[in-house]
Amino acid sequence: MKLLTEQIKKSIPRLYTQEHIDIKDQKIYVKFFTPDSNWTWYATEGQEEDGDWRFFGVVEGFETEAGYFMLSELMKAKGPLGLKIERDMHFKPGEKKINEDVKI
Repeated sequence: MKLLTEQIKKSIPRLYTQEHIDIKDQKIYVKFFTPDSNWTWYATEGQEEDGDWRFFGVVEGFETEAGYFMLSELMKAKGPLGLKIERDMHFKPGEKKINEDVKI
């Protein structure tokens, strides 16, 4: 499965374009998760940099925090049972805000 589709690449706001919007009110454009643990990445912004994609959003794992993450890191990571990170294919880009899906 592709973690990043052309549709998402075209629709996701570029980095720093939403700095004026509180993170809780930013829309989620792509949701990644580990199927064998409780880690989830919610991307609200992103753009290609030097052949890789850098995202800004919220990560739920040991803690919930806002920050940057790279597509290449997600592609290499595996959960505790060795399963790769997946994209939530049922998630519709821009449909929900952070505060509707994440407790922050």
